[in-house]
Amino acid sequence: MDQPWWREAVAYQIYPRSFADSNGDGLGDLQGITDHLGYLAALGVDAIWICPFYTSPQNDHGYDVADYCDVDPIFGTLDDADGLFARAHELGLKVIVDLVPNHTSSAHPWFVEALAAAPGSRARDRYIFRDGRGENGEEPPTNWRSVFGGPAWTRVEDGQWYLHLFDDDQPDLNWHNPEVVAEFTKILTFWLERGVDGFRVDIAHGLFKDLRDQVVPEGLAPTSDAAVMYQRGVADAPMWDNPGVHEVYRDWRKLIDSFDGDRMMVAEAWTPGPAELRRYVRADEFNQAFNFSWLQAQWSAEAFTEVIESTLKALGPSRAAPTWVLSNHDVVRHRSRYGDGLQALHRARAATLAMLALPGSAYLYQGEELGLPQVYLPPEYQEDPWSETGEGGRDGCRVPLPWSGFEPPFGFSQVPEEKLPTQPWLPQPAEWVDLTVAAQNGIKDSTLEFYRAALGARRTYALGADEDVEILDAPEGVVSFRRGGVGGSEGAGRDLIVVLNCGMEPTPLPEGEIVMYSGDPVVGDLPTDAAVWILAPVD
Repeated sequence: MDQPWWREAVAYQIYPRSFADSNGDGLGDLQGITDHLGYLAALGVDAIWICPFYTSPQNDHGYDVADYCDVDPIFGTLDDADGLFARAHELGLKVIVDLVPNHTSSAHPWFVEALAAAPGSRARDRYIFRDGRGENGEEPPTNWRSVFGGPAWTRVEDGQWYLHLFDDDQPDLNWHNPEVVAEFTKILTFWLERGVDGFRVDIAHGLFKDLRDQVVPEGLAPTSDAAVMYQRGVADAPMWDNPGVHEVYRDWRKLIDSFDGDRMMVAEAWTPGPAELRRYVRADEFNQAFNFSWLQAQWSAEAFTEVIESTLKALGPSRAAPTWVLSNHDVVRHRSRYGDGLQALHRARAATLAMLALPGSAYLYQGEELGLPQVYLPPEYQEDPWSETGEGGRDGCRVPLPWSGFEPPFGFSQVPEEKLPTQPWLPQPAEWVDLTVAAQNGIKDSTLEFYRAALGARRTYALGADEDVEILDAPEGVVSFRRGGVGGSEGAGRDLIVVLNCGMEPTPLPEGEIVMYSGDPVVGDLPTDAAVWILAPVD
């Protein structure tokens, strides 16, 4: 029986304002995506995931939604969206769109109405408004902190406070309110009827809150960052991962399953680890959930091995397909997380090759196929609200893609020759001249061609192989695992063995035929910061 398309898919994440600009205004748009879908099909991905393109003031670059059923004019029109979906499907690409259910923009008509309404009104009940504490209500209702810094509550003119786990112009919705539930059913239906194949659900673990003070050990400040809380050993995070979210997703799953074509949804749910994540991928909830443990792993054999084992062990009873991801629009690009210079690039390619051999699906972030590093932007260029916390923000992984040419905007903006394009919304480094698509296209040792070859090898050797993974004995600093059941005429009757050398010395390789490598062709021992795929006889 054929598996659903998403179970072993490779999805390519598109950050719309930074992918391709079709009209020369310095911002990427939907037509720019459509114009480059052939590039993505040739790269070898199976699906695209598009970050929010809905009507928005863009204070959080689209994650502050004012109208969930329309396209922001900076990105185009609904007709442009329809054209994008149609062209993607013509090329055999599935389309996943972002859904932001935890909060709206403060410009959403509901919140405008809520501010004009009285305390206790129907309009206010769609959000989380509360009276303050203290003699005159001057203290916030709880001690919670916003992810973006500062209190998670803002006071309005009549004295009440509203909750925002993110920026103060992103008020949290009240998911106990049936109007909210009904509205998102309409939103899901709207996009399903337009042909989208799936939804990536933002902050899937955050819809329901336990409105009490967060208990923290003496000496630690409250925070709404669940990952930080868990890493510090502080299990109390009343704003995250409350049980009510699961009933919502069961209803959504029924709706999605009522449409043909194996529609799906994938959760962005930050949990302590794979065991807790399993609750979101029960048979009647999400099809998948992002496995951030792989992304968070340090460059070490021990860390990678632990993530592989714990992920597959945790998800095994649910029969859910694991996901693997190394970069996205919220984190430092993995090339830069692994160090500097060519060593970091070698490590990034090696980690990618190991990831693509694992069972389940993989998510790639735009630009990683070019080997783009993180860009460290001066404060005057930073637009991300997170940058106001003093942590530098996320704009460094969102710098527009370099497509061609020898100087910025590197073909990002496609306009007639007589019209000069506006410079991109974030500046591109001049050093990216050697990292453009044009500079790497057809160049044998380039990162772009490595990704094309690796995705081709995945289709040939890894797809359809056994979902069980055997961790093999290996020298210190080396990850080695085996998958059986390799299909196709080239792999039949043999196993796929993957070796990733995170150590300080070259390592011997098992017997077999090397069919894919992350760096130079391997003769003899595997160098450090490298990975290979080997077809080996069945034991």
